[in-house]
Amino acid sequence: MKKITTLLALALLILSACATAPVTQSSGLTFIHLNDTYRVGAVEDNTAGGFSRVITLIRELQAQGRDVRILHGGDFLYPSLESQLWDGLQIVDAMNFMNAVAPLYVTAGNHEFDRRGSGQLVAAIQASEFAWLGDNYTFDTGDAAADEALRSGFTFQHGNKSVGVFSVTLHSDDGGNSRGYVDIDPNYKAVAEKAIAALDARGVDLIIGVTHIHMWQDVDIARLQAKCPKLAFIVGGHEHEPQYSKEPGSAVVMKGASNARVIWQIDVDFDADNSYVVNERRIVLDETVAFDPDYEVLAAKWRGRLLEKFPFLEARIGTAAFKMDVREETIRSGETSWGNFVADQMRGAFGAPQADLAFINSGTLRIDYYIEGDILFEDIGRTFGFSSFLRYTTLTGAEFKDVMEAGYRGGPESQGYFPQISGFRVCVDRSRKEFDRIVSLQVPADNGWQEIEADREYVLVVPDFLFGGGDGYNIPKDRFASRPGSELKYLVFDAILRAQGLGQAIGVPVTTDNRRFHQLREGKQPCFSP
Repeated sequence: MKKITTLLALALLILSACATAPVTQSSGLTFIHLNDTYRVGAVEDNTAGGFSRVITLIRELQAQGRDVRILHGGDFLYPSLESQLWDGLQIVDAMNFMNAVAPLYVTAGNHEFDRRGSGQLVAAIQASEFAWLGDNYTFDTGDAAADEALRSGFTFQHGNKSVGVFSVTLHSDDGGNSRGYVDIDPNYKAVAEKAIAALDARGVDLIIGVTHIHMWQDVDIARLQAKCPKLAFIVGGHEHEPQYSKEPGSAVVMKGASNARVIWQIDVDFDADNSYVVNERRIVLDETVAFDPDYEVLAAKWRGRLLEKFPFLEARIGTAAFKMDVREETIRSGETSWGNFVADQMRGAFGAPQADLAFINSGTLRIDYYIEGDILFEDIGRTFGFSSFLRYTTLTGAEFKDVMEAGYRGGPESQGYFPQISGFRVCVDRSRKEFDRIVSLQVPADNGWQEIEADREYVLVVPDFLFGGGDGYNIPKDRFASRPGSELKYLVFDAILRAQGLGQAIGVPVTTDNRRFHQLREGKQPCFSP
């Protein structure tokens, strides 16, 4: 009788344990997509985005029985303040943490190749516990293990279902980095079609794409669903803002906001006849989503290391005259006070007299939050995620206008090439064809403003990156150009300190009267107010 009682107690104990154990039987497959993540922590004073909030969401989905996989659309190793110290290993550490919570699959973005040498990439791959995917590119880093870690024709199992994943990334012809240690095929659609056909031939039940190319290129690839219905969706990166496309007869295309401010949840459920249903959900990660306490230990570790390197990081260096919006979605699509301030410092980079003109591609300014009240040294470090040295050259007015047309190509959505300018004002009509959109480009004159003179030479200061076609700006190579001079972040730092010494706050609000960038509305109003 005692033996029976003991066995009964043991049985009850086992049943009790089963009742409280985590759910292991999946009720469906869920993908979490993010892209262009440069910070270990959240942004906008910890009110938006961040890996920590992503992990909270994943744990909630897993508690519901979902089989969760993470898809990353590239750009994470660089650029950031931290990456200048650790070459992206801090992000790898954070992504390894996520991978331990749910399997993580990544494609490389253009910023994975920021370093001219391969050492950064090799170290990152060696430290990665997650999978690197690539079908239109191969590595030749000199490290066989790192090169072989890049996987093409990737598949994984969800129960008795097989899922195939293809991945492509940006070629230098489209704004990517050209490096000797990576070979990239620019024929994205042809590569994708071949990869999809190969996966289909292997008998997978579902095919998805993870990319880092332009949205219109993703949409073009999505049309391959007409040839292969197994192609369910494509998730990508590069644009930094949420995007969505669903054409009739095409796969869904989704992109999130940078630093996980907006991500996508994609639920895939299979029916008995092997058909599938896809439901996607756009998720804003704000203060309503809690931080994961375990991940916060890792975030605090890296914050501590950063402060050890820069004990003065939180030191006050100046004062903002008002709240300045320097989020990527703002600075990459329009004129900003902070962008104007930075561009103004560029004109004086080579001494007196200052240059006539200056501009900077907004993608150089990586701060992605508001500046308000005290300006900290960290604000400078966050603004310049990588070194930006300046050059000056001389261009005729006609040549300069041709150069600036590149800044207003594409649509009105945020773009890293959108220019922040100084020394001139410009009026753009986006209804006109690309590279013929500048209606008026004016420079200061004794009586106010005048149209730039086509034959006159002007002194222009720009980041060194823009010489040679960076971000699509074709500065004539036959024009004189100085060697790289001052680093921009120190010029900005010095200007803020000088203002502080004079008791002055920095920043001039962008108003109707002082705007530098003007855009015609349906071509019905004058470019500039009288």
